[in-house]
Amino acid sequence: MEQGRVRANGFKYRDIFMRTSKIALSLACLGMTVSCGGGGSPTPSPVATTPAPTPTPSPTSTTATCSLENRQQFAFDVLDEWYLFPNLLAAGVNPDNYNTVQGYIDALVAPARAESKDRFFSYITSIEEENAFFNQGSSAGFGFRLAYDLDARRVFVAETFDNTPALGANIERGTELLGIGTTSSNIQTVNSLIANGGAQAVINALGPSDPGVTRVLRINDASGVTREVSVSKADYALDPVPRYGAQIIDDGGKQVGYIRLTNFINPAIDDLRDAFADFRAAGVTELVIDLRYNGGGGINVNEFFGDMMGRDLDGQVFETIAFRDSKSEFNETYRFNAQPESIAPTRIAFITTSGSASASEALINGMQPYIGNDLAIVGENTFGKPVGQSAFDLPACDDRLRVVTIKLENANGNGEYFNGLATTVPNTCRAQDDLRYNFGDPREDMLATALDFLAGRTCTPIAGGPATTQSTGRDLLQPERATTVLEHEAPGVY
Repeated sequence: MEQGRVRANGFKYRDIFMRTSKIALSLACLGMTVSCGGGGSPTPSPVATTPAPTPTPSPTSTTATCSLENRQQFAFDVLDEWYLFPNLLAAGVNPDNYNTVQGYIDALVAPARAESKDRFFSYITSIEEENAFFNQGSSAGFGFRLAYDLDARRVFVAETFDNTPALGANIERGTELLGIGTTSSNIQTVNSLIANGGAQAVINALGPSDPGVTRVLRINDASGVTREVSVSKADYALDPVPRYGAQIIDDGGKQVGYIRLTNFINPAIDDLRDAFADFRAAGVTELVIDLRYNGGGGINVNEFFGDMMGRDLDGQVFETIAFRDSKSEFNETYRFNAQPESIAPTRIAFITTSGSASASEALINGMQPYIGNDLAIVGENTFGKPVGQSAFDLPACDDRLRVVTIKLENANGNGEYFNGLATTVPNTCRAQDDLRYNFGDPREDMLATALDFLAGRTCTPIAGGPATTQSTGRDLLQPERATTVLEHEAPGVY
């Protein structure tokens, strides 16, 4: 149901009511230099707020409607009315000093960023690209996620996605990328690229994210074989619960449910429903939920994931969502809504890294009051993003403005984990992202440690603090600042 309204500043927007929400919300981690990315989606379940519907005829970017001045004014008006931290908006910022909308936004929210409350979480992106990503997982590239070790000047494949050019070339998790070229004769070594230009030089060598872009890659397979392979980028859809992502592990006669979720996007809902139906049929009560690298996504997917673990929690509080005081009429509380596939877990180990953010953190935080001391995070501390964004659209310009508008808390009122969840959860277990084994393999260090926790064995705790890694020194390969939907939502994916 759509309902048109006119705001005092002259912008018109729609409210699309698809559950009880009143505005389109998203959870993700944006713009972190090393290991966290993500935004959020205008998903079918939450509400969307869309200012300035497309005029007729639609102006182009060369018209006055889409001039830099008008787009900057649009950003200012939205931030002025909706920003979660109105007292942390910079005053007197002259838009004429900035030649991009994003630069102007960054200047306006600089005081909040200085307090680590908006680490580039407010940004402008493309409506078309974002909708395609969140509704279908649409992307273009080789189809792998890369991690790098800056000191050692090495790049590795952290994961390969289903039905992608990379997987078709037998490039799997654990493969080392040794060199990149447009032909075999001009391959540059990764060592030299990093030495001369850092991580960005490797990103540049991989080329733009356009279908048909071809690179010759010199790789060292996980099996130790060095070879060259020509791979062309193509359109593909990310599967949020991939081929290795949902299974039942026999751990010494005990059935443990394992789920790896790569993104909180709409296609995950059916995948989660199928996985939990299998868990319920098998009588599974202990879970390993693998959220490493998962920077967030739609609140509706996060809440549905909670529902899948709420068999005995129907009607109890999963999370509260609060806007700034002047928008408190939009506040809401989400309560568990048990489904036929829901289970009642007794112990949960969440696998996390410093790339696990926002919706990933909200899921863990929402379950904590009910699982208590039988809950742990395993691997590394999370990023620390207890806030979310709303979507504001300027359709004529294909502009979607993602602005921090909400804060989230669990049933116990916990919602200030800006330094990650390590100091707020009852148990933590330190483990490395073990590229020698694929996800779901009980020999992989993070999964092995998670199974140890479920079995009651001791582990080494994770130290608290912002983005504490304590691992191998590898970070996801990503630009210093995200500029595309894929970079925001799936850091390290090419």
